[in-house]
Amino acid sequence: MNINKILIPVSIIIAGIAIAGALVYINQEKVSELSSEESPSFQAVAEKAIDYINKNKDTLTNGATASLISVTEEGDILKMRLMVGDQEFDSYVTKDGKFLFPGGYVLEEESLEEPAAGEANSETVKEDVPDVKLFVMSYCPYGLQAQKMFLPVYDLLKDKVNMGVYFVDYIMHEKQEIDENLRQYCIQKEQKGKYYDYLSCFVADGDFEKCLSQTNIDKTNLTACVSNTDQEYSITSQYNDKNTWLNGTYPKFGVQAGLNDKYGVQGSPTVVINDKIVNINPRSPEKFKEVVCQSFNSLPEECSQALSSESPSPGFGGGTGSGSSGQCQ
Repeated sequence: MNINKILIPVSIIIAGIAIAGALVYINQEKVSELSSEESPSFQAVAEKAIDYINKNKDTLTNGATASLISVTEEGDILKMRLMVGDQEFDSYVTKDGKFLFPGGYVLEEESLEEPAAGEANSETVKEDVPDVKLFVMSYCPYGLQAQKMFLPVYDLLKDKVNMGVYFVDYIMHEKQEIDENLRQYCIQKEQKGKYYDYLSCFVADGDFEKCLSQTNIDKTNLTACVSNTDQEYSITSQYNDKNTWLNGTYPKFGVQAGLNDKYGVQGSPTVVINDKIVNINPRSPEKFKEVVCQSFNSLPEECSQALSSESPSPGFGGGTGSGSSGQCQ
């Protein structure tokens, strides 16, 4: 076993806020309070696992509280990034929500290595004019991070690539996310030439009113489109009827549900290039540019231009961050 591959929540011990008792070890402690739904969403399973940890006070010391940062799929289980006090660590839960694991060991070496920067993966699908779709939730911190990654590449390659921002078919960030999804969908549909200026403004601070004014969006046309789209896809009516919510937890946003189903979109962000989901890690403009450029049959000269190798910070605002794998799911 490669000792460097062993994952141990050392930060918990150092911080003195360890998950205590049986949860310190991998002993398949049953999470009895998790949802009994047949196919709960990954986010719902993770959140209920956090609820279980916090409700069972003997699992935490010094009055600490656990909170969920992100959840990602790791083979047959879910990997949860947790915050306990001021420390972060990884824990795991089965997809059906029955068993919780405090940590894990990697027993096998990775069978596939990441391609080097600028090196195409053998499975890369190539086209003369690549098609790039970014699926997000408009208030998802990691979706915003991906949009900040996306924008410089769009500016560089917009004349050579079909690039667009699309929306996951459910929402996780209250009614404001429905409103913003509809707003951005309609700006793209009715006033596409102004969309990316609007988006560049929105990801900076989330002030949509300011961004509408700065980009001279026709608000009358926008309001009409939002209203018509809302009615066509029953967005608000479904939001008001919790019986329609996904797993009873997340309101639906079905405007682009067909594309979500086609590509198997399961969270924000999801990047699809030439009809194939791809992982961008790190989420830097330069890495994203490299992956997009790998999808050309003939490399355009723009691909030789270097972009920032820093990953934008999750959420609104500028700056850089280290998180590149988080997802709202």
